[in-house]
Amino acid sequence: MSAVRDILKHYWGYDAFRPLQEDIILSVLQGNDTLALLPTGGGKSVCFQVPALAREGICIVVSPLIALMKDQVENLAKRGIKAAAIYSGMSYRSINFTLDNCIHGDFKFLYVSPERLKTELFRERVKQMQVNQITVDEAHCISQWGYDFRPEYIQIAELRELFPEVPVLALTASATPDVVTDIQEKLKFKKRNVFVKSFERANLSYVVHTTEDKIGRMLHILSKVKGSGLVYVRNRRKTQEIAQVLQNHHIRADYYHAGLTNELRSKKQEEWISNHTRVMVCTNAFGMGIDKPDVRLVIHYEMPESLESYYQEAGRGGRDEQRSYAVLLHNTADEQEASDRLELSYPGGEVLLHVYRSLCHYHSVPTGATPDRSYDFDIVRFCDSFKLKPAETYATIKMLEQCDLVQLSESFFEASRLRILLHVDELYKFQVENQAFDAFIKLLLRSYGGLFDNYIAINEQEVAKRVKLTAQDVSKLLARLHMLGVVDYQPQKDKPQMTFLSQRLADDDFQRAMQFVQKRKKIAKEKLDAMFRYASNTLMCRSKLLVSYFDQYGARECGVCDVCIARKKLELTNERFEELLTHILTEINKQPLTVKELVALTPAFKQQNITDAVGYLLDMDKLHYNTEQKLERYH
Repeated sequence: MSAVRDILKHYWGYDAFRPLQEDIILSVLQGNDTLALLPTGGGKSVCFQVPALAREGICIVVSPLIALMKDQVENLAKRGIKAAAIYSGMSYRSINFTLDNCIHGDFKFLYVSPERLKTELFRERVKQMQVNQITVDEAHCISQWGYDFRPEYIQIAELRELFPEVPVLALTASATPDVVTDIQEKLKFKKRNVFVKSFERANLSYVVHTTEDKIGRMLHILSKVKGSGLVYVRNRRKTQEIAQVLQNHHIRADYYHAGLTNELRSKKQEEWISNHTRVMVCTNAFGMGIDKPDVRLVIHYEMPESLESYYQEAGRGGRDEQRSYAVLLHNTADEQEASDRLELSYPGGEVLLHVYRSLCHYHSVPTGATPDRSYDFDIVRFCDSFKLKPAETYATIKMLEQCDLVQLSESFFEASRLRILLHVDELYKFQVENQAFDAFIKLLLRSYGGLFDNYIAINEQEVAKRVKLTAQDVSKLLARLHMLGVVDYQPQKDKPQMTFLSQRLADDDFQRAMQFVQKRKKIAKEKLDAMFRYASNTLMCRSKLLVSYFDQYGARECGVCDVCIARKKLELTNERFEELLTHILTEINKQPLTVKELVALTPAFKQQNITDAVGYLLDMDKLHYNTEQKLERYH
């Protein structure tokens, strides 16, 4: 194993692996199909990058997130490791060129979005590569029992058939037992082989505050807990609203969501990482792949749709192993709102069919046709064109994605790219014969190296300054050279991209999609119910409850969650604490009581324990005083 430690030291500068990393790497190097469950911040990238670097050939990495693929390719390049990525929105010529590089060049990693796996171009070209490993990131996406099912992940099993001796490494941060089994079956593991790092986070204090005043409670928490924080909300509008509230209270806050431009997202992210921004208010589009170890506080302002999502997002706190807090703000309206969101997310059959039909008409896709390109997509214009409700339409498109019919890349951004198609001698001849382009081509060659060999990202604004033209004029010149076959010019894209993943279905073939939606809705309802139980729990250590959800039992009580702290104050065992709280709530369910009356009805406990327990239930908004100053249940 000294070789892999040498690789770790050479490229990452670390002397030793984190727990389980070395075991996972050894398993892959021995040729075993391997599933690794490493919680957020557990170092998944090293687990697949080190064994791939230790062997000849290239590693195929399947990932659903374009932004994450780009970040990984850039980070590897900084370490001197050659990597490339292919995803929806790239031109045929660019994809073809990238695949050529991976066949004939010394590239070590090829990142692909899962929908690429079934294209004829990819399948034919990948056969020519010396593949040493197949890595599946976010592997829970392959399971219909998972919280983020992506049907295109099923194609990975077919990729395996091309390389039967190549090991598969599947990685995920969270998975229930059903999902763990399903991942291995869907990826056709030769034998069961799972490495699971404990889901316990000893330094993370889980807290649920049941309160009708979420803003007030959030501000109070931020005044008590110093350092960097995240506040997760459910929609883009609320990111701005909450960030403004925090700014009004002199907290350095900003907002982030997938609808921002690439430049603005990068700027906001960097300011938060560097602690110029203290609190980032964001949707779940923020945080994936961001390595910031000193996050002291993660607040969920609204209820996530599953414990898997909650655990993964909360786990972005305290990666430096220092005390951090994961707080869920919860009130009586949350469960109804979450249930309403679930209903909206799983549309009925008529809505599903109507939106799908409209998308096909909008992009002029005839029945039976399979478009081989991506389209710019403006959802507002689309909804206006067909008199559709935007919120319902967006939810329906997300469900059509899960039905493997379309893909919407919302945060897509691709800088303009350029490559010279002619040989050096041919280009010189063209310049001599076309003097109007000569100075412009020379400037391009001076400004950007490697144009003959690779697609190079260019900036029309920068070129415009040098040639004293407008950026629009530069784009026109490049487009003209493209038309003449001198260059391949791909103008920047920053609009959402709509891709059709299969041929257009006739109406009669749509029944299976509708049945699938109903099945997914049932699974989603079960996961949301588990989230409700977590939020309403006042008896069981929150860490124990979370890890038991992932089928890990025997965990110790954390001692730092709100439930454990309340029990410590009462100096009672877990069983006695549960008994006391249950007794109090049972008695007050019968009728409102004063504390004195409650003490009289609870002879098995000390008066101080009863008083403290009542205080805890008041803090949790489980009880309140009525106009007669008697305790009653909070409804």
